[in-house]
Amino acid sequence: MERTEVNTLGEFGLIDHLTRNNETKQASTLLSVGDDAAVIDHFGKQTVISTDLLVDGVHFDLMYTPLKHLGYKSIVVNLSDIYAMNATPTHVTVSIAFSNRFSVEALDELYEGMYAACEKYNVDLIGGDTSTSPKGLVISVTAVGEVTPNEFVTRSGAKKGDLICVSGYLGGAYLGLTLLEREKKIFLESPGVQPDLENEAYIVGKLLKPEARKDVIEWLAENNIKPTSMMDVSDGLSSEVLHICKQSQCGAVLYEEKIPVHNDARQFAYKLELDPTACALSGGEDYELLFTIDQSDYEKMVLNEEVSVIGYITEPEKKPTIITKGGNTYDLIAQGWQHQ
Repeated sequence: MERTEVNTLGEFGLIDHLTRNNETKQASTLLSVGDDAAVIDHFGKQTVISTDLLVDGVHFDLMYTPLKHLGYKSIVVNLSDIYAMNATPTHVTVSIAFSNRFSVEALDELYEGMYAACEKYNVDLIGGDTSTSPKGLVISVTAVGEVTPNEFVTRSGAKKGDLICVSGYLGGAYLGLTLLEREKKIFLESPGVQPDLENEAYIVGKLLKPEARKDVIEWLAENNIKPTSMMDVSDGLSSEVLHICKQSQCGAVLYEEKIPVHNDARQFAYKLELDPTACALSGGEDYELLFTIDQSDYEKMVLNEEVSVIGYITEPEKKPTIITKGGNTYDLIAQGWQHQ
């Protein structure tokens, strides 16, 4: 593969190169890449802003993460935060710091993934920064979105009697990470051994190419359902439920049997002798939406096969708990949860 050293382009030359095919899609983008700052006008909408930092060796491992997938994921995880506010993402800025082991072609791959995500979610990349780094790769993405005035949803609005809902399936990304880490360890010990991902496309895909739940937000709007609280599941279901309980000053009851786990993930967990429910509760990086709704919206909500109702909100005096399939009740803890 051809390799072009970054220093042959210089910083501004690199920026011009990486943004040469950048096209704007949003009417609100008045000025994009190429000036001291971008200019956006949301025409009376309220603006929502979120930033994430991804660090080589902490948030991703380039031994098993293709750069294109990493670029895609770095955008998507930020857009997920915007959707979690009941808002629509419109713009991103991207800043990267990288060592001299990264060529222009490698950075092209990274940006190819970013542009693919921007295209899919109809988002404009409008700026950022580049820098050298002593080692590895650091990616910082800021996402900007818009929302109709006072339609944004926070973590603090849940109230007693609300139903707890979650989109999609949980635990898959953690199991994908477990599989990839296992194969990395085998490779490091025996470099001649080819990785065996056991055709586990679902769990590997959940880790390497997550999607933001734009579809769920659009469905809620179409059905006139405004969640009372909401956030995305990045750190595991237990942790996120506890966040909502703390911010909303309430308790919660979850039912183990209602927590959605994809069959592929469940079977792989059994193969590793892991508890699928524990993976869902503590795994993280699923980027599904966790939200609460008023009971009056239940009849509409059950029509959406992408959403599971997994419990309900209680008064603040009651601790957040989970009721197992066997009928036992345990406190919900963020560090993880085990069958007893």
